[in-house]
Amino acid sequence: MDFRLSPEEKLILETVQSFVQSDLMPLEQELQQAELEGHGQDFPDQETLRRLQLKARELGLWGLQTPEEYGGLALGQQMTALITMEIHRCLVPFQFGGAADNILFAGTQEQQREYLLPTIAGERRSCFALTEPTAGSDATNIRMQAVAEGDDFILTGEKIFITGGNEADFAIVFAVTDRGKGARGGITAFLVDREMGFTSRYIPTMGSWGPARLTFNQVRAPRRNVLGEVGKGFELAMRWIVNGRVIIPARAVGRAQRLLEMGVDYARQRVAFGHAIGDYQAIQWMLADSEVEIEASRWLVTHAAWLQDEGIDNHHEASIAKLQGAQMVNRVADRVLQIHGGMGYTKELPIERVCRDVRVFRIYEGTDEIQKRTIAKDLLRGTAGLGRWE
Repeated sequence: MDFRLSPEEKLILETVQSFVQSDLMPLEQELQQAELEGHGQDFPDQETLRRLQLKARELGLWGLQTPEEYGGLALGQQMTALITMEIHRCLVPFQFGGAADNILFAGTQEQQREYLLPTIAGERRSCFALTEPTAGSDATNIRMQAVAEGDDFILTGEKIFITGGNEADFAIVFAVTDRGKGARGGITAFLVDREMGFTSRYIPTMGSWGPARLTFNQVRAPRRNVLGEVGKGFELAMRWIVNGRVIIPARAVGRAQRLLEMGVDYARQRVAFGHAIGDYQAIQWMLADSEVEIEASRWLVTHAAWLQDEGIDNHHEASIAKLQGAQMVNRVADRVLQIHGGMGYTKELPIERVCRDVRVFRIYEGTDEIQKRTIAKDLLRGTAGLGRWE
């Protein structure tokens, strides 16, 4: 394994770091004020986000994983993970423009013109709608039905905890088209425009953002809006989810690194009993434990991403990275809040908000328990783990 970056990759990463420092970090105070006023979930607004995305585009940061023929950089998973770490060192929510859900590239030419290209251009917004009230970790248990009727499918059911579902003007929806064939042959993906009739409702959460509940009541979607093949939707869903199991722990590394920096700074400045609190072993151990865990997660993510770039099945390593990264950032957040004492618990600092926001890392794109299940099953089958190398 060689994780060294090429000169071009180093330049891209340096450009990202400079953009974060000069354009994103200055907005953190505004975000904190918006949080105090109860408007944190709306910051940055779409106009500001678009302005930042266009500024990044001027720097060459556009469509990180989008193929070159669509105007993107076509970066691999390893570079994308490293960039994700850098972006999430800043507490302002941001994502680069020029991107689209990876499974939209599986669409027909007509679908690409109508959905993919406008999404890349920032003219349309999508959401991934798989989870249901009775089908979270067990995605094979979805109940939403799509019944064929002439040249259409009639979709009926609910989706829940859908990120971006309140803002999206179309959804990638997974529904059962043949229950007798099970998940592997009976689930189909559909591209469903909001004007076709689905509705969304905001779900308040303990974090500073909220997903949506989507309701489909006899929504008619034309057969031409089937994404991929009828009955092959579950494969597309897994392709989308596995990608997230590398990117989420990359986000966790970036966020934890920033928290640790805050903890180190405060440990140097805060004086108690005549000494900076960083002089005391109790604080030193919290800092040291956090540093070790962050670095361990960084390498787990890098390895899982490298395997993906090499075309090697990385589901086992991705589960390890997701499990470790999600748990790690929650432990680091708790330690840094503890280092700050009472101030850490107040809304004057962003630490309590980060503690609330990162808790969901242990839930979405596969809970901790699902990752452990995957890892253990691989071990018991003898198909992965136990120090094996590809």
